[in-house]
Amino acid sequence: MITITLCIIILTCVISFTAFSNQKVMEDLIFYPPAITNRNQWYRFFSCGLIHADIMHLAFNMYSFYLFGDMVERAFTELFGDKGKILYILLYGLALAISILPTYFAHQNDYHYRSLGASGAVSAIIFAGIFIFPTLGMGIFPIPFHIPGFIFGPLYLILSAYLAKKGQGNINHSAHIWGAVFGIVFVIITTSFLGKFNALANFVNEILGYLR
Repeated sequence: MITITLCIIILTCVISFTAFSNQKVMEDLIFYPPAITNRNQWYRFFSCGLIHADIMHLAFNMYSFYLFGDMVERAFTELFGDKGKILYILLYGLALAISILPTYFAHQNDYHYRSLGASGAVSAIIFAGIFIFPTLGMGIFPIPFHIPGFIFGPLYLILSAYLAKKGQGNINHSAHIWGAVFGIVFVIITTSFLGKFNALANFVNEILGYLR
């Protein structure tokens, strides 16, 4: 069955592989704040999620997205019915832009800054999944056992905040954090106004049940 998750993965892989061997495609799509500030190229908030630095970067993002995306897509269909697919696309698409907004404001006139990858949107999907299924077991290499999502989530955010503060490497840890926050907020808002599922109450009850 062809899912929205699979379609996004295929599209991202095709464009990423094209950009690997075509510098013009890379430059046209990459998140480059001055191009947005001075030339109004707002599409870069979204297009940067279609390209990646290398095969490992692409593989890690798409594998993580596949593991959680399929689960969240099914959950949205169950929670929202016919609106589920549209809301799922909105979650992913808006997360691409919103997760990188703080980066834009910090670097809007920085001619040396560039960023790429779907990490912010993937983070939103992962944390939407964690919020809906907080006791889901998650594995972290090299830890040889699974830990529940409600423990993994805060550990991931703490680590991302620490790495963002250090500012080392080329990974946009800020996008991970804001993508995660957006994913949770999106689930709370949509379930509150468009569904009968109380996501926040479910999150608390699931954790309390797990700890008993």
